Amino acid sequence: MKRRFPLFSALFALVLSGCGDPEAPPPAGGGDRGLIGVSLLTLENPFFKVIGDTITAEGAKHGYETLVVSGDKDVAKQSNQIKDFIVKGAAAIVLSPCDSKSILPVIAEANAAGIPVFTVDIPCNEPGVKIVTQIATDNEGGGREAAKAMIEALGEAGGKVAILHLKQAESCILRVKGFRAVVEEHNATAAGKLEIVAELESGGAKDIGFRAAEDALQAHPDLRGIFAINDPAALGARAALEKAGKAEQIVIVGFDGQPEGKQAIKEGKIYADPIQFPDQMGVKVVDAIVRHSKGEELPPQILIPTQLYRKADAEAELR
Repeated sequence: MKRRFPLFSALFALVLSGCGDPEAPPPAGGGDRGLIGVSLLTLENPFFKVIGDTITAEGAKHGYETLVVSGDKDVAKQSNQIKDFIVKGAAAIVLSPCDSKSILPVIAEANAAGIPVFTVDIPCNEPGVKIVTQIATDNEGGGREAAKAMIEALGEAGGKVAILHLKQAESCILRVKGFRAVVEEHNATAAGKLEIVAELESGGAKDIGFRAAEDALQAHPDLRGIFAINDPAALGARAALEKAGKAEQIVIVGFDGQPEGKQAIKEGKIYADPIQFPDQMGVKVVDAIVRHSKGEELPPQILIPTQLYRKADAEAELR
């Protein structure tokens, strides 16, 4: 009988070498760690596209495949997207909720399936579901910065101010909360007070922001300021002011710091923005997924501060 031990040993060594080091990180871009399912409020807004693109790029570095979809501000559509992630056995789910309350049942389904859920930009602070951590701008702090910019712009005279809101988004609720808080603090001691005379739905979009600004102008011809919860709404408001011939009368403060918004600040069409950093959000949410997969405890929230961006900043950046 021939001895086969050398052949067996060689085959055994080959199998071992194919297994590799169990502690070694998987190769980038291969999806070895599974799928990150990402459902964002809307990909029509460039802000959310940056978040999605960054999660995709960062996920690939850590061996994740990423699927990014747009909720299109539709809770039913977003719920179906999350159900699809559950069916696919996603390693993690990331969402910016279209509505932080109405989305709860499907988050509970993901919890029951043992899939960790993370939020980005728009938090979900409702009881009864488990969110591993929430990556977001310090929206309330940004709202406070927006109010400071409005006070600065209107000066000692003060005046009437309208807010263009997006009430279904928790992030925007926090922005308006911060804005109102600083206005109240200012009015307690200042001679030139800011009077918030309207809070109108902007949809976070140019067209709805345009109509909301028109309504505010019709109701309050002596309006002096508009705080819009994002750049698209601010740009829609600016178009309404130009149409009404009141672009020089009314100051606009936006929020976000998207390229189009920054350009409008440079041109003097928007006074200032508390700017956000969507790329940092994408990096931090993937980092949180990796840390959670290793069993690390994460804080309930990871907040990224805003930075107030004025005309001088735009002129220095956009040459």
